[in-house]
Amino acid sequence: METQAQNSARGYLGDLSTLFESVEVTAAGGARLELDQAVTSAVALLLGLGARKAMLIGNGGSAAIVSHMQNDMFKMVGLRAIVFTEQPLLTALSNDDGYETVFRQPVTRWAEPGDLLVAVSSSGESNNIVTAAAAARERGCRLLTFSGFKPGNRLRQAGDLNFYVPSMSYGHVELTHQILGHCITDFAAARLKAAR
Repeated sequence: METQAQNSARGYLGDLSTLFESVEVTAAGGARLELDQAVTSAVALLLGLGARKAMLIGNGGSAAIVSHMQNDMFKMVGLRAIVFTEQPLLTALSNDDGYETVFRQPVTRWAEPGDLLVAVSSSGESNNIVTAAAAARERGCRLLTFSGFKPGNRLRQAGDLNFYVPSMSYGHVELTHQILGHCITDFAAARLKAAR
């Protein structure tokens, strides 16, 4: 979906509202899932981790999104959740080994079978995200992806669950990813509370 109203706040927000109804979710192999079913499956991925961990990666605005999701997973859901966005580590890895390694290397060191990698990329084409996702797969991790822009992006093809926002607007894609993350963590926290 293309943004229709670039110079009107009401149009911008209207486009965003419409976009929420257009989110597409696929499972591994490309099978389409209804949004409610997909969110329920994502919640089950989180709650099924037990003592295993969730690792979250993203660049720029997506790094802010995964940082927020990590906070909610840790505090509200009680998961062992980690982000790899510490500035000294990022700058050391990117300076010494290239920016494409900044997530792959930590994933390679931390990932264990049964862990979960949450990978967020507006384009779904960031090489450092895509290669980290492949590294997580090689280590037996589950993979939850959030992407946008072109429907055939590489990240969207990689996960067990793939949330895709059909828009070329960074703002719309990032806002939708943020709200989907809140939806998943809020539902997980509610399920835990109801089980007590």
